[in-house]
Amino acid sequence: MTGENADNTAAQRRTELSDLRVVVDRIEGRSVCGLRPGDSFDVTCSSRLSIPAGRHFCLYALSAVLPLLPAAQRSVDPDDWLASDEVACPDPEERLIMRIERTGRRSIPTEDLT
Repeated sequence: MTGENADNTAAQRRTELSDLRVVVDRIEGRSVCGLRPGDSFDVTCSSRLSIPAGRHFCLYALSAVLPLLPAAQRSVDPDDWLASDEVACPDPEERLIMRIERTGRRSIPTEDLT
């Protein structure tokens, strides 16, 4: 396809992605970072991260879950290890376990994705 038809097709392409919430599920060790079960952050519109007002999220816990978020936003085979919804913080003494929840689906123009 060339010219106007290619431009129209590109403008119509959309990608289905899930919005996500990452929630502290449990802390099996000693809590050092100040997070508590139930603390969370949301990822919406493919790349927008938001944390509830007045709360924080540990940088090290965040670094553990960030690489998995693009896969969690997409449909994957249920038997694929990327379908797992649990992620552990790298601090071995804290043993903070997070859960990735899919909170909704949205259709985003593919050209708008980062």
